[in-house]
Amino acid sequence: MSMGKSGLRELLEEHADEKYRSFQCGLIPTVDPGSVLGVRVPELRRIARELAHDGPVAARELLGPLPHETYEEGLLHALLVNEMRDYDVCVAALNEFLPFVDNWATCDILAPRAFEVRPVALPAQTEGWMADEEHPYAVRFGVGVLMRLYLDDAFDPIYLGRVCALRSGEYYVNMMVAWYVATALAKQWEATLSVLEGRLLAPWTHNKAIQKAVESRRVTPEHKRLLRTLRV
Repeated sequence: MSMGKSGLRELLEEHADEKYRSFQCGLIPTVDPGSVLGVRVPELRRIARELAHDGPVAARELLGPLPHETYEEGLLHALLVNEMRDYDVCVAALNEFLPFVDNWATCDILAPRAFEVRPVALPAQTEGWMADEEHPYAVRFGVGVLMRLYLDDAFDPIYLGRVCALRSGEYYVNMMVAWYVATALAKQWEATLSVLEGRLLAPWTHNKAIQKAVESRRVTPEHKRLLRTLRV
């Protein structure tokens, strides 16, 4: 797909849906409603795939400088980062982009292909993102990477400890920590149970993690009964 930035904006506007826009604005309260066009994610994925034919780095340049003017351009940016297969190039792109991410949806759509093989340097890199107190969505992204890629055969209690040590005044960071812990309870029960028994989380996050685990189909009824007794 070959076009200028103005052509890309016209394409996005052609696929805008006002009804969907209103619905979407209700889900992303941190985003200025005036920046939302109302393009559905499947359509954005299709556009991103077409743009990526010229290479994700070249395609990303089409979007122009940061910050983006529209919510959808931010999502396209994230989807193009996902297509990057070179680890160092991908991390550099993320370090440029994450400080400008202002909502959970753009943050959570980030799932770079370069990370799928779990590069050796990635755990340390997630630690750097989680330490970035000025940019809450960098923190959320770092926790999300550990949740997606390091709760199965690559699990290490050190990673669990790093997440549980986070303290933030940001709702969307604390929600991700709770989501991580709830997922860890389903996949690494013994190690994660000790976190709750030891009261290693902030009280709100502790209770939210238990709530999400109790609601999960991946946690056994027996474990759910025990978790209910651990609320604070």
